[in-house]
Amino acid sequence: MPVEIRVPQLGESISEATVLRWLKKEGEAVQAGEPVVELETDKVNVEVPAEGSGVLAAVSKREGETVLVGEVIGLISGDGARPAEPAPPRPAAVVSPAQPAPPAHVSPVARRLAEENGIDLRQVRGSGPGGKITKEDVAVHIERTAQAPATAKVLAENASGRAAPPPPAPPAAAVRPAGEREERIRMSRRRQTIAARLQEALRTAAMLTTFNEIDMSAVMEIRKRRRDAFKERHGVGLGFMSFFTKATVAALQQFPYLNAEIQGDEILLKRHYDIGIAVSTDEGLVVPVLRDADRKSFADIEREIMEMAGRAREGRLTLADLQGGTFTITNGGVFGSLMSTPILNPPQVGILGMHKIEERPVVAGGQIVVRPMMYVALSYDHRIVDGREAVGFLVRVKELVEDPALLLIES
Repeated sequence: MPVEIRVPQLGESISEATVLRWLKKEGEAVQAGEPVVELETDKVNVEVPAEGSGVLAAVSKREGETVLVGEVIGLISGDGARPAEPAPPRPAAVVSPAQPAPPAHVSPVARRLAEENGIDLRQVRGSGPGGKITKEDVAVHIERTAQAPATAKVLAENASGRAAPPPPAPPAAAVRPAGEREERIRMSRRRQTIAARLQEALRTAAMLTTFNEIDMSAVMEIRKRRRDAFKERHGVGLGFMSFFTKATVAALQQFPYLNAEIQGDEILLKRHYDIGIAVSTDEGLVVPVLRDADRKSFADIEREIMEMAGRAREGRLTLADLQGGTFTITNGGVFGSLMSTPILNPPQVGILGMHKIEERPVVAGGQIVVRPMMYVALSYDHRIVDGREAVGFLVRVKELVEDPALLLIES
C-alpha cells in the first residue's frame, strides 16, 4: 500500500505552509523516519519524515507552492515501484579521495542560492557559527568564481612578459541587460509574515516611543572584574542581556500595564514575565521567549539566551519557543545602531530597544567627564500605557542598570 506524505499539524493558528525543498527526488529510496520534504511556515521550518519505507513515487506539490495542513503532497510506494537506479560509477580520474563531504549546516536560503547558480557547497567556506554556510558566503563564492577567469588571464599574460591591456571602456550609450540591473526574489513565508505583523502593529496600535540614556560604567566594571570567575563557575559569559532582562522584569513589576495586552474591550494583566529576546538570523528576525525570567539567575538568563540564539541561527527553534511572550527586548547595538524606534510585537504593548555603547562627554558632579553611554528606547501602545508610565518604566530601567546592586534587592 502506498504511504501518503501529508502536511502535519504545524502549531496553533498555522493552517498553511510553503514547500521549501524536497529532500528526496522522485524515484529515490526512502527509509521510514527519514526527512523527505522541508516546509516553511511563518515562524519555523519543519522537516516532514516518511512514515514508511519504499520509493518516493510521486510529488504533487512543487517547491514554492502553498500547501494546507492535512493535504497529501506526495506518495511513497513500497510495492510495484521501480527503485531508483544507482548512478553510474564516475571515472577514476575524476574521483578525489580528499574531496570534502557536503557541509552539514547550510541555511535554506544559502542552499537555494547555491542550487540556482550551480555552486558546489563543498567548495564554499562557512563563516557562521560552527562553520555554517550563510547566504553571504555563497554570494562571495559566486563573485570570486566569476572573477577567477579574468584573474587567471592577467596572471598568464604577466608571466609571459606581456602587460595586460586595460579593459576597453564601454560605449557611452551602452545599456546593461535588464537581468543585470534588477533581480526578482520571492519573499519567504516568514518574511511575508514579518512584514504583515509589522504593518499590523503600525496600523492597529497607537504606538509612541520614548528615549533615555544609560551610563554603562558600573555594569562594564562588574563584567571586567567578575567575567573570568563567572564563566569558570557557570560555564557561560556574563553579558549585558542579563542585566537588562533583570532590570526590565523589575520595571514591569512596578509598571504592570506594560506587561499586558488588549483583548476586545478588556485589558489582560499578566503576572508572569516571559521575555522575548530578538535574534537576527539568515531568514529574518525571530523572537524566542525566555520563560519565567523573574525566577532566573543571571547565569540562567545568559545560558538560556545563548542556547536560544544558537538554535535560532541553526533553524532548530520550535513553535513553542516563539509563542506566549509578554514583553520584548531587542538589541540593535550589536549591529552598530546608535538610536532607533523599535516596533511592537503584537499583542504585546511594550518593547525595549538597546543600542550601541559609545563614549560621550557628560556632566557628572559639576564636571565634564567621558562615560560609556547607551541610548535606550521604549515603544509602547498608548491605548493602555500613558506617557507617565512609559517614562517611569524607562527611568527605572536606567536606575537599575546604572546601580546594579539594586538588582539584587529587586530580585
